[in-house]
Amino acid sequence: MSSQYERELRQVLAGVPKGVESVIRSCTSVEKQKMLQVLQRPFLVVRAAGSGMEGTGDLLALRGDLCFPIEVKSTRATKLYLSGRTKLQYEAMVNEGERCKLMPLYAHRRKGVRGDSWRIFRVETTNLSGRLRQLEKSIPAFPTTRNGSYYLNWEDGMPLNAFIALVCSTAGSEDQALHNLKVRSLRTNTMAHALPSTQLEEIRPAQTLPDKPLDVLAELARRRS
Repeated sequence: MSSQYERELRQVLAGVPKGVESVIRSCTSVEKQKMLQVLQRPFLVVRAAGSGMEGTGDLLALRGDLCFPIEVKSTRATKLYLSGRTKLQYEAMVNEGERCKLMPLYAHRRKGVRGDSWRIFRVETTNLSGRLRQLEKSIPAFPTTRNGSYYLNWEDGMPLNAFIALVCSTAGSEDQALHNLKVRSLRTNTMAHALPSTQLEEIRPAQTLPDKPLDVLAELARRRS
């Protein structure tokens, strides 16, 4: 792919203001609002290693809660069929995703399109967990032809502005933090109820011993008098 489009996506995901403004120039107001969320929760985006590292994609987007290897493709046509080297790239992305329990992504940039010209697809893997497992339901997987071959169909992908709203939403991060807090609280309460109490105030008075032995004869004489 052209380094121009790779650089364009890198600047957007990294939350570079000039890069974001350049991409959203012809977007709708709703698309702009979604895209601007990346300024508050940007990624560290680095170019992946070149030779000898198949499956790493073109870019690696990193943040405290997420990590995505991203393969970038650009076409003027709507569809891009994988064959030869591009098919081997896809298979390598699957292998690395399975090996490292990651969700590799494909970013498809369509040339000559106004508005949001990027579409996002995920490479299907079977062992995702945590936040990636939650995102799996929302990000469309690679489409396939009738004979099961994988291809990119720009019209079936997730718009980049929708992807950014999904992974950069402040509300989403707060919901995740609240969920983690509830899980920790539940575990703490479960452990507390499972262990016997050692609180002194919870020991029944009948279980305590008198300070001095009881004189039975003296007590009977006192009651008769």
